[in-house]
Amino acid sequence: MTPRTTALVLALSAALIGGCASAGNMSAPAGVKTSDGVLAGPNGMTLYTFDKDTAGSGKSTCNGPCATNWPPLMAGGASASGDYSVVTRDDGAKQLAYKGKALYYWIKDTKPGDKTGDGFNNVWRVAKP
Repeated sequence: MTPRTTALVLALSAALIGGCASAGNMSAPAGVKTSDGVLAGPNGMTLYTFDKDTAGSGKSTCNGPCATNWPPLMAGGASASGDYSVVTRDDGAKQLAYKGKALYYWIKDTKPGDKTGDGFNNVWRVAKP
C-alpha cells in the first residue's frame, strides 16, 4: 500500500469510526483510544510524537520521506477537543495532535500493540495520555 493510500485509508477509517473514546476528562476525536498505556489510532496501532515538532506550533515537521516512514494520523473531520488539536501539514492537509504535538504511526509496527518505533533515533516517542 502506498503512503498516500495508507493516509486515505486511515482518514476514511477515522471518519467512519467517528465516536469518541474517553481518557479522564479528555475527549479523544476520530476513534483515538488508550491501549496498554499509550495512544492508539482507530486501527489499534500505536501513535507516536516527534521531538522535532514544537508543541503548540500548529505544524508538523515530518514531511516527504519522513512521512513515508511515519504516516500522520490525519484529522479527517475531527476538530479540536480537550487536549486534542488539529495541525496543518506542509501540503495543507490536517493532522491530529495531542497536547500540541502531531501524532504519527510507525510503518514498521505490524500489529496493534507494537511499539517498535519508541525511542527510534532518539527523537520518536510513544504518545502517552
